[in-house]
Parts: sequence; C-alpha cells; structure tokens
Amino acid sequence: MQIGIDSFAATVTDPNTGVTLSGADRLNHLVEEIERADAAGLDSFGVGEHHRREYLDAAPAVILAAAAARTRSIRLTSAVTVLSADDPVRVFQQFATLDLLSRGRAELVVGRGSFVEAYPLFGLDLTDYDALFTEKLDLLLKLRDEEHVHWNGRFRSALTGQGVYPRPHQPRLPVWIGVGGTPASFARAGTLGLPLMVAIIGGDFRRFRPLIDLYRRAGAEAGHPPEALKVGVHAFGFAAETSDAARNAFYPGWARMLETIGRERGWAGPSRARFDAECGPLGAYLIGSAREVTDKALRVNEVLGGVSRLTFQMTNVALPHERMLRAIDLLGGDVAPRVRERVGTTGR
Repeated sequence: MQIGIDSFAATVTDPNTGVTLSGADRLNHLVEEIERADAAGLDSFGVGEHHRREYLDAAPAVILAAAAARTRSIRLTSAVTVLSADDPVRVFQQFATLDLLSRGRAELVVGRGSFVEAYPLFGLDLTDYDALFTEKLDLLLKLRDEEHVHWNGRFRSALTGQGVYPRPHQPRLPVWIGVGGTPASFARAGTLGLPLMVAIIGGDFRRFRPLIDLYRRAGAEAGHPPEALKVGVHAFGFAAETSDAARNAFYPGWARMLETIGRERGWAGPSRARFDAECGPLGAYLIGSAREVTDKALRVNEVLGGVSRLTFQMTNVALPHERMLRAIDLLGGDVAPRVRERVGTTGR
C-alpha cells in the first residue's frame, strides 16, 4: 500500500495570532510540505482544484510544477482535476509538462468535482454535468494513447489528426478516476480499466465495499487484469504524538471548514462528538497517534479487499505550518513503514 497526502490549499488562519496567511505564504508553505513529504519517504502528494475565495488551488499543475523542482521521488498528482469544466487538450499538455519536469512522476485524478463554481465560470451548463465528464474523459484517454487524434464530440471542436504536444516522460500518463458514492461511476471506472480513487468523508469504510466490488466485477467483465484495477482511498487524516494531541490540533480547523460548507449545503453543524466518533475505530477519519493511524490504515485495507494507495486529506484552515510538517514526518517515518511491513509492499 502506498501512503500519500492530499491538500486543497485552503487559506489558513494562525490559531495563535488570528492572522490569515497571505496567499503567497500559504502556497509557499504548501510547497515546503510537499518537499517534506518527499524527504519523509511518502509515496504521493495531491493538490485539489477549486474556484472559490477560500482556496488557492485553481491551477494545481502550477503548484505541482513548483514542487517538482524541489523533490526527487514523490508522485505528484491532482486531487482532483475537474475535467468536466476544462479542455482535455490543455489538461493533457499541463500534466505532460509536469511529467517532463518531474522526470516521470506526474499523475492525474480526474472527476466532476464536488463544488460547481467551475461550470458557470467557464460557460458550461450544469445540466450537462455527466455528459461533459463522459465525453472529456474519452478525449483525454485518446490523447494519452495517441499522438495524433481523430475525435469528434458535442462540447469541443473536433480533432482531425493534429499532434498534441509535449508528450510525457512516462510511456503512459497515469489517469485515475475520482469518485464519491455513485454506483455508475464505480462501474465506469472498472469498465475502462482505470484505477479508482474513492473519497470517503464519513461513516464506516465497510459501506463502500459493495461499490468497490462492483468496480472490480465491471473491470473483470471488460477483460481487464486484476492488477490494473487499483483502488485508492482519500480520507481525512492527521498524526501526532498522542490521540488527544492529534484530535485537539485538527478539530478547530475541521469544524470551521465543515461549518462553512455545511451552511451552503444545509448540513447539520459540526460537533466534537461527531468528530471524535469519526476518529474512532469504526469512523472514517485516520486521526490519532501514529499507532492508531497505522491500525486504521490496516483496517481500511482489510475491509475494502486491498487498497493500493491511501491518501490523507490534511487540509486544515487553523493548523500551524509546523504542526503540519511534524505530522508529515510521523506519517513518513512511523506510519508508512509499519503499514508497508504489514501489507507486504515497499511503497515507492
């Protein structure tokens, strides 16, 4: 099992001073976090894509390119690229360029996005939500596999054999499908034989096992070998020296972030009791001491029938940079080696 980190590059308010970091400081801190994750031996670092005031990741490939120049081994990936709202030709070119800069460490996780601001921003109709993704994914995969593409669709002008450059360093740029809880999305990823990244933000991990089984069945029925059907899990995660230290450090920023999103979506307000339950043995958060996080990671692997990559969503709007760096050290120096030893893999 590979162990990685995902970030949504949210703006951060220092809990000790009440000062909100400038965009320049926050993004430079993020690049330092990616550099630390590389040094700590973690396998991947993903940056999300949002088009909202409170996030700084509208151009994740640019952030990852900055990190490529300061890292050596870590995989650099989107988390996720909102493919429905972008031009697949430009997405491919950006990540092919990142792949060249990183000497073959770029990956894409593509999806439709859990926020919808990108659609009106780029002149798209939300009623085409699924059709946009289906068509653009088809084109992206053709661009990955063919230098000169002949293609025609509804939402973009046709390609009539033009060459698309640059070509990536890797023979085949890895493309994962990011999904939430829609069965059709799991089945589609399996039919295409693409690796799956499942975002799990609450509840027992076991409730996703039927959907992952559906993915694997769809892939097998389409003739894809088992080794092509990789499953990744993206979930809130954070490590500290003790369980209480981890939960107390992560809760304030988690509550503020959930309260903001919840007001928009009509969710119940965040509570410490709910947070602690999610951090418990049956909850979806991998937050606690290094030992607890290790045990939780192993449980995720077991109940989902094998996980190829586990990424810790460590976005937190009230967590000092130094605490984030310490958590990265614990994940790379303590959690990842224990997980790899038990699961029988070597990470990178």
